[in-house]
Amino acid sequence: MLKSVARRGLVLLAVAAASTAFAQKTTAPAPRAAAAPAAPLNWPTKPLRIIVGFPGGSTPDLVARTIAEPLSKALGQPVVVENKVGAGGNIAADLVVRANDNHTIGFMINGNMTIAKMLNPAVPYDPQRDLQPLSLVGTAPLMLTAPVNAPGNDAQEFFLAARNAADKWSYGTPGVGTVGHIGMELLKTKTNMNPVHVPYPGNPQVIQAMIGNQIQLALLPPGLAQAQVKAGKLKAIGVTSLGRSPLAPEFPSLNELGIRGFQLEIWVAAAAPKSLPKPMADKLSSLISEITRTPEVRAKLFQQGWQAAGTNAEGLANRVKSDTAVLGGVIMMRGIKAE
Repeated sequence: MLKSVARRGLVLLAVAAASTAFAQKTTAPAPRAAAAPAAPLNWPTKPLRIIVGFPGGSTPDLVARTIAEPLSKALGQPVVVENKVGAGGNIAADLVVRANDNHTIGFMINGNMTIAKMLNPAVPYDPQRDLQPLSLVGTAPLMLTAPVNAPGNDAQEFFLAARNAADKWSYGTPGVGTVGHIGMELLKTKTNMNPVHVPYPGNPQVIQAMIGNQIQLALLPPGLAQAQVKAGKLKAIGVTSLGRSPLAPEFPSLNELGIRGFQLEIWVAAAAPKSLPKPMADKLSSLISEITRTPEVRAKLFQQGWQAAGTNAEGLANRVKSDTAVLGGVIMMRGIKAE
């Protein structure tokens, strides 16, 4: 049975390689879209709700609030951001799915729109069945980091030390099934290293554990990792974008360091319930995409640690499909289940 699951996971990973190449084209900033099919002239008729599954001040929350103000001006109605925290954003995503007032959307991260149901069959919604993509707003790579006294003078020596250490090394993540967890399991398949997973409540605890040499590896958002690297408390190995990232241009990509084809990003996107009529969804998709690509918003997103994308709905749908294949393949091959 395990061999069958592993084979199926490997097949999904092979398919994902082609899907990722296709998604890179479709998630590039979209050309200026033609006017969307007209929504009713009196829509929206009341404030638009944006539900975010993470606390105030979190990066998804900051992104939602950055888009909310110009979106309010464009719609001629208030746009209210509501934080519904819990289950890694899945509680908020389920609230969006269940909304039937035609005035509710959500800002979500990768997992909420791709692998939520695969990780935990008890999740009450199916991302691809129940959510309507609007726009991929921002993307960011992760940064492979290690304690400042980690062995090796370069990346090659570091990976050699990691392989030799086998399961004597461990890596930290902000939880089972997070992109950092799945990404590290994918990295293990490409490097033949085998550190043991140690989940923590959040990335701040992961950082402290690594500074204290309790763990030896972690994939962290660049905004969090860079401050520690510049302070001399952590060592940066490389970023998970295919090439160097504008968010951390001084650091090489893992692909550049010899882990060919390795690419992994975190992202935040806007989605609506499937019940939202298409003319309204098209209007929101067009506006959010256009707002995201304005110089002012691009600059704000960059300061928050995101590279602005601003795709149309199709671009986000293709990204969801590609990431579901990549991350889902790792989940199946490694037997990962949310706790």
